[in-house]
Amino acid sequence: QRILRLAEMCRRLETEEEKVLPFYASSLAESEQQNARRVLEKTPSEPLAQAMQDYVGLERFWQRFNKAKLEEVALEQARAALANKNRDLRGLLQQYLTGAAINQKVP
Repeated sequence: QRILRLAEMCRRLETEEEKVLPFYASSLAESEQQNARRVLEKTPSEPLAQAMQDYVGLERFWQRFNKAKLEEVALEQARAALANKNRDLRGLLQQYLTGAAINQKVP
């Protein structure tokens, strides 16, 4: 029930682009995509690979989850960069104000 509720919440929060184009563009070349399709069409022989076939339906969820995590990390890095820039600017402003106060004291 929790997963279904989260899926409904995610669906409501999708952008229009994600609703219209739910699939992500592949970065593979055409020949690589054909090779990947051929491999996926084969019946897996290893037990782990067979078990993974049961979870193919979660692939879209993991794509979105990974995309959200990447965006979260990018935003954290941007926030940290802005915080550093803000700290540097505050330091420069403090130096300027200190210099202006000294200049006013000197006759």
